[in-house]
Amino acid sequence: MTTEQHRSAGATAIIGQKVLPGLEQAYESWQEDVNAAAADYAGYLGVEVSRPTDLQPEWVVVYRFDSVAHLQAWINSATRQRLLDVGDKYLDGPGTQQVVSGGTRPTDPLVTVVVTHRVDPAHVDEFLAWQRRMNQAEGRFEGFRGTEIFRPIEGVQDDWTTLYRFDSAEHLDAWLTSDKRRQVLAEGKKFDDFRLRTIDNSFGSWFAFDENGKEAPPPSETKTSLAVWVGLYPTVVLLTLALSPLGMPFWLGLLVGNLLSSFLMSFLTMPHYVNRLLGRWLRPPPDEPAARTNLVGLGIVAALMAFWVAVFYLVTAQIWTLP
Repeated sequence: MTTEQHRSAGATAIIGQKVLPGLEQAYESWQEDVNAAAADYAGYLGVEVSRPTDLQPEWVVVYRFDSVAHLQAWINSATRQRLLDVGDKYLDGPGTQQVVSGGTRPTDPLVTVVVTHRVDPAHVDEFLAWQRRMNQAEGRFEGFRGTEIFRPIEGVQDDWTTLYRFDSAEHLDAWLTSDKRRQVLAEGKKFDDFRLRTIDNSFGSWFAFDENGKEAPPPSETKTSLAVWVGLYPTVVLLTLALSPLGMPFWLGLLVGNLLSSFLMSFLTMPHYVNRLLGRWLRPPPDEPAARTNLVGLGIVAALMAFWVAVFYLVTAQIWTLP
């Protein structure tokens, strides 16, 4: 589902920059100084810094302010210009910058692609129609989580900016290299002057987006607690069984087990097990009766826990006794 954003409230700057090899630590220290300076400006809401990855070759810095005017005041400030002069020695050439107004946070637990187009004002309607066809095509690909389109901002941002999200780099690559995308790009040949950049931000909330890519209201604390319980119980027991032959002392076993369970919960258990089985209960469709949704969801929770209890009873009490 495509959402064209044109709100006055909230503004975000997405800045990409390559750093010279060997100067990453110095750059990071300098960037912390820049971020601290930004925090002193009116309307500042926050900043996020994303390190380069195999998918994202640049450092990406995302500033959020409460309005375009406040964001523009920071971007054009003498303070920032002085800091940029100091930090220029760490940077490998000029960076890229996009400013968008309104919308949801562009760095989220998904893989986000930022595409900018320079569009002739006479062709705006044609461009939007082409973007809708693009969105319909990518929406049929596995892992697609939504698109947002942002108009140019007079005096700040001349380009149209599109953010689209996939749940993994593999699913994104399947779309980027597909024949269908090449076909739709060919249909919009007059808009082929664009820049594309990927922001790899796979960390984040376990419960962040609904099935259409919109930011969803979080589940209730009760639902969240039960969902974490469903994932935590098998994760902890399986880790305990796996680590027990190592004979670690109690305090060390808990230290290692807690670390591993945190990683497993974030990258495996919650996204690929709990959210898939309980997603409809955690984020029910607005037109579905709450009583029915809760009944089905609680039934799934009870069935899953009964299954794991039976499995672990047989494994630990009948088949194998822990040392």
